[in-house]
Amino acid sequence: MSTNVLRTADGWWVVRPRGLDPARLGETPSGHAVRIDTEAVTTAELLADRAAVRAAAASDATGTPVARLVALAPVTTPCRVVAQMVNYRSHARDSGFTDKVPPTFFRKASGSVSGPGDTIVRPSHVRFLDYEVELGLVLGARLPVGTTVTEQDLPSYVAGLVVTNDISARDVQLTKGQFYESKSYPTFTPTGPFLTLLDPEDFDHLLNLRLKLSVNGEPRQDRTLADMIVRPARALTLLARFQTLDPGDLLLTGTPGGTALKAPPKAIERIGALLPPAVKWKAFFNSQARNPRYLRTGDVVTAGIATSDGRIDLGEQRNTVAEAG
Repeated sequence: MSTNVLRTADGWWVVRPRGLDPARLGETPSGHAVRIDTEAVTTAELLADRAAVRAAAASDATGTPVARLVALAPVTTPCRVVAQMVNYRSHARDSGFTDKVPPTFFRKASGSVSGPGDTIVRPSHVRFLDYEVELGLVLGARLPVGTTVTEQDLPSYVAGLVVTNDISARDVQLTKGQFYESKSYPTFTPTGPFLTLLDPEDFDHLLNLRLKLSVNGEPRQDRTLADMIVRPARALTLLARFQTLDPGDLLLTGTPGGTALKAPPKAIERIGALLPPAVKWKAFFNSQARNPRYLRTGDVVTAGIATSDGRIDLGEQRNTVAEAG
């Protein structure tokens, strides 16, 4: 059975399971939390002290109402933050891919990691701010270069899961071809509220996880992991061809369709290919300016991940968009 862990400025907490109500799965945390008796400061240190987590989960203490706790990102920084590009079939269609999508990874600065209730701050030069709800895998063991990860030994490397939102400055990403900058500004990776620690049998239910994101209550993204192209074990194997990961590192596994950015129709794309770059991008962004789905100041972005039966529930994050001061 999975265990939900919350981090606050005062330390780490185990959240007691609530009664399963499918209509309320993924909502803002409720119930009570029990303080974990640990000296762990970082996520990696907490994962090395699972005995303390188990003791808190088994405690008969009354606990503290979760509503009184201010959750921080359960993934501490600095750490490696790696992401998969175009890893859901629905997102591939939205992005204009008609052939098989090659597995592709990129890095995000860990300084982009923020809390599940923190403000998303739009830099003053960014016009087209987009959202991408993603399942985050938190490493629990070192993954050396050359490792092959099978479905059976995935629990040996992945300790838990988190809700993440890969906020993206599309004008920076597209005009510069620059993923690192466009996705690495501070607050561009809201994470949490929970670090959901998994037991080995929980991994059999990963494909039942449903990712949902809404803006101001309007549903934008809603897919299960069954839509995923490269699944976690294969992704870690491909990543380990060139990248070492350590406990506490974070892998974002891609987003489903429904983002604000979508590929233009093929006819327009062919015309654009004939234009000088400056003219092409000016025309493209003039058209994007009429797209109401990009994030604006005051928008509230809500994202959550859970299975329909409540066996695994990563909770819900709620972030408001603001301009840089």
